[in-house]
Amino acid sequence: MTAATAWRSDPYTDALRAGRGPLFLRRDDGWLLPLEVERWCEAPDEADRSVLDHCRGAVLDVGCGPGRLVAALAVQGRRALGIDLSPAAVDRTVRLGGTALCRSVFAPLPAEGRWDTALLIDGNVGIGGDPAALLRRLREIVAPAGAVIAECVPVDVDERCEVRVEDGRGGSGAPFPWARVGTRALAAHAAQADWSVATRWTVAGRPFLTLVPEQSPAARP
Repeated sequence: MTAATAWRSDPYTDALRAGRGPLFLRRDDGWLLPLEVERWCEAPDEADRSVLDHCRGAVLDVGCGPGRLVAALAVQGRRALGIDLSPAAVDRTVRLGGTALCRSVFAPLPAEGRWDTALLIDGNVGIGGDPAALLRRLREIVAPAGAVIAECVPVDVDERCEVRVEDGRGGSGAPFPWARVGTRALAAHAAQADWSVATRWTVAGRPFLTLVPEQSPAARP
């Protein structure tokens, strides 16, 4: 079963349509990670606004979810596109006034090599279960002088696992690979994909990194 099928499962679709959880990622060992559906479906908060402030030029939101960031960029008159595997997420993004496609980041995308900023927010650095592979793919998507803004887990972790989306009431999706990384681990994965850490900041307990291509003169430790 593919990740696309998992994110189209009823628990995730139902939560997005309702605008609320409960919703979780469950590992095989029973560990649960609560997903912040309500926050995703609300207007951008203080931490989100800090991300928007760091965006430059045309923005691709990878795993845009219900589209709060894409819609906020559209209101600012910025060129922005969201991509997500969930039709419900894409529909909600479009209803908010954003532009979105039901597409995997690993599939062909519009304007490859010309996006100024790519976003990996709300844990989306875990897409595909291999952060280095995801960041290598973004090297193909982002412009030579572009950047990736990634949100990290607020603890020192570097984990790859298989998870399912669950609603806590018996509803469960198909298993798919995922990853969780803190700032130190993300910096290491970024180096493997020829990215450098340009900036780091934390707002409301949410840590972010801006990554730039290794050869960029803007890169600094």
